[in-house]
Amino acid sequence: MITRTSFVIAVADLKASSAFYRDVLGFKIEDGGDPGWLSYKLGACTIMAGECASAMPAAELGDHSYFAYLEVEHIEAYCRSVQASGAELIKTLRDEPWGMREFGVRTADGHRIMFGSRLER
Repeated sequence: MITRTSFVIAVADLKASSAFYRDVLGFKIEDGGDPGWLSYKLGACTIMAGECASAMPAAELGDHSYFAYLEVEHIEAYCRSVQASGAELIKTLRDEPWGMREFGVRTADGHRIMFGSRLER
């Protein structure tokens, strides 16, 4: 049984990345004491971000820049909040035939995240 979800991502600019996760997506930013690393936390999700200025930008990874599918409550309100904060939507909020209501964003680093909520059947 998986009890928690954590991801590890490389970011070019830790300050810009953490501002996006905090100000746009609503994550809490935590300093774990290791220089060059921060944790972004929201609910049961933790994203560990390491600053790697010389790494290939996530935006250049094409389909491989997707790294997370996060199920959220109150998806309509969350989507409105994310849009109002200036996020680039890569998929507008819509119902899908696989029983999910979803939208997608591109982060400041070019990573892509899908947010979904189960449709009532």
